[in-house]
Amino acid sequence: MSTRSHLALFLAAIACAAAPLAHAENATLTVTLKNVRDASGALRAGLYREPATFRKEEKAVEVAQVPAAAGEVTLSFRELPPGRYAIMAYHDENGDGQLNRRFGMFPTEGYGLSNNPQVSGPPAFEDSAFEVAAPETAIAIELRY
Repeated sequence: MSTRSHLALFLAAIACAAAPLAHAENATLTVTLKNVRDASGALRAGLYREPATFRKEEKAVEVAQVPAAAGEVTLSFRELPPGRYAIMAYHDENGDGQLNRRFGMFPTEGYGLSNNPQVSGPPAFEDSAFEVAAPETAIAIELRY
């Protein structure tokens, strides 16, 4: 066999070995929302990768929504590239698709952030950022009303 043939075989072997890894690198993120007050409306969670988009639901990487249920509710984000993310979740009790606020600032519906930081003022991405790793990462967020 020539050097060229060996090189072609070597490159083909690398490509075949790497193909399953590329798909296997994606992760599932399971989020448990705790302290859900009641079964009214829905629970929404926005997933963010950038500080500039954090808490701007229309700019989220993905938004998951599930029916509300009292106690704990789990939702998932699938096929995520591993990396650093942050979540803002809320109990959309009236079903209008947004976190309602008094005076445009103070939440009137239950909400929570990844890492459950204690914040005064607008929450920052850095306070809520966490690593998602393959194959699965699980976190819990406590809702506050």
